[in-house]
Amino acid sequence: QGQLVESGGRSVQTGESLRLSCATSGLTFTWYSMSWFRQAPGKEREFVAGISWEDGRIDYADSVAGRFTITRDNAKESVYLQMNNLKPEDTAVYYCAASRGYDLAYVRAFELWGQGTQVTVSS
Repeated sequence: QGQLVESGGRSVQTGESLRLSCATSGLTFTWYSMSWFRQAPGKEREFVAGISWEDGRIDYADSVAGRFTITRDNAKESVYLQMNNLKPEDTAVYYCAASRGYDLAYVRAFELWGQGTQVTVSS
């Protein structure tokens, strides 16, 4: 059973940048699509960004397109989320997830999850 460990979350001011990392182990990383989701208090978990294992296809939520960038390093078996121009509405726990499937945005398609890392953006 694979493991995912997120890191990089912290408190920042509006307009600042953060880079989240997700290190994986115990899985054949190149066979997995990787996505980032986030969950704010009282809200459902929502898709942020994803990258396909099969064709490298990348997708972003409309709310972060143009500000966030997802990348993967197959040699390091890790996925990253560069977040620029952060806004208070980006405040949430960010989760890394892995799926053998093709869908990047459907929560239930992902069988492996990290424990989450808190991002707080203050105005």
